[in-house]
Amino acid sequence: MSPTHVVVLGSGFAGLETTFALRALASPEQVRLTLVSDRDDFFYRPGGSYLPFGAAESPLHVPLAKPLRRREIDVRVATAEGVDTARGVVHTSRGPVPYDHLVVATGAAMRPEEVAGLAEHARTVWKPGQLHALGEQLRWVAQNARHGRLQQVLFLVPPGNKWAGPLYEIALMLDTWLRRREVRDNVQLAFTTSEQSYVQAFGPKLHDVVAAEFAERGVDGRTGASPDKVSELEIAYTDGTAQEFDLLVTFPPYVAAHRFDGLPADDRGFLVCEESTRRVLGHPNVYAPGDAGDFPVKQAFLALRQAQAVAGQIAADVGAHLPGPGFEPVGMCVLEMFDKATFAQVPLSVTGDPANPVVVDPKALDAYRVGTSPVWRLGKKALGTYVTGRFRAGLPVHAGTGWDAMELGLRGATRWLAR
Repeated sequence: MSPTHVVVLGSGFAGLETTFALRALASPEQVRLTLVSDRDDFFYRPGGSYLPFGAAESPLHVPLAKPLRRREIDVRVATAEGVDTARGVVHTSRGPVPYDHLVVATGAAMRPEEVAGLAEHARTVWKPGQLHALGEQLRWVAQNARHGRLQQVLFLVPPGNKWAGPLYEIALMLDTWLRRREVRDNVQLAFTTSEQSYVQAFGPKLHDVVAAEFAERGVDGRTGASPDKVSELEIAYTDGTAQEFDLLVTFPPYVAAHRFDGLPADDRGFLVCEESTRRVLGHPNVYAPGDAGDFPVKQAFLALRQAQAVAGQIAADVGAHLPGPGFEPVGMCVLEMFDKATFAQVPLSVTGDPANPVVVDPKALDAYRVGTSPVWRLGKKALGTYVTGRFRAGLPVHAGTGWDAMELGLRGATRWLAR
């Protein structure tokens, strides 16, 4: 019998973790794997927060040709243009690709146009080029402040954003960066978010930590503030207030990076899935892990966990492995501040409430841990080295002795450095 053909669309966290995890569970004789992506490398997005402050970009890129070849995975550098589910074919810019199982991991994109003036007057933290451009602006801010000209830097989380962790991180990093240059007194930092609490998806403990950091660092923070329109030097909010700025930094509303006719999607184009399996509703051989699916939080660690669930499900379907436990929504992040960092491990539960789509799982409160320490800075760097190293080797993140050691270290660290 010929091997089952699994096609994976996308080379981000969810796409690569699904691909490499499935190869670890099933041999080439059992599963033929094809990765379709519009790029030939992987970008480690959590490391992008360092780019505005002068970090090198090249270590964040992982070339994929060698690890894919090593694991006997076919690759087609092309753009996915559509899916014919009746025939089991993906249409790409380089021709059709048939499949037996399809994994849609094409991720998310930004739509700043949802807020009038946001695209024209704000700096966005999403792509590497945008982060470098922000760095140029921050250097101008520091230079103006050094010459005695008061600067106002405003951070904004508008409605429709699905994970604003990096924006909080850059705001806190900026405070330390300015202090080290002895220009902080001439820079006013403000942070407004449409969320009802800071980093709302990750619950009250992380909110309390961020609120305390803002207060200690002199960052003027405000929650529940939705922008109405943005002009060249001012934001008008829906409650009638306004706020001036010299530099506006934002993480815009999220939408699906690609929309696929014939597959069920929500109003933002995210594919509607079974929560545990990430199987697209009504399509038993199509999956959508990570940002392409409808899980309310778009975050790297959650994408990896969803990808593991998908790989396990497909391996079980083809008889290559026993069924796995499915997707268990536990988020994890480290917010860098340059002088210290905050770690959060958060078990989540989906509510179905658009205003508050996830909450900390009340049945797993003992696993909800948040802590701040300079030690977590080392943890963030170690995690980045580990993830990129695994993908360079063509191996999944959540597997093997390396991950066992990483988990052991995390358990020990959270026992002493988080509560």
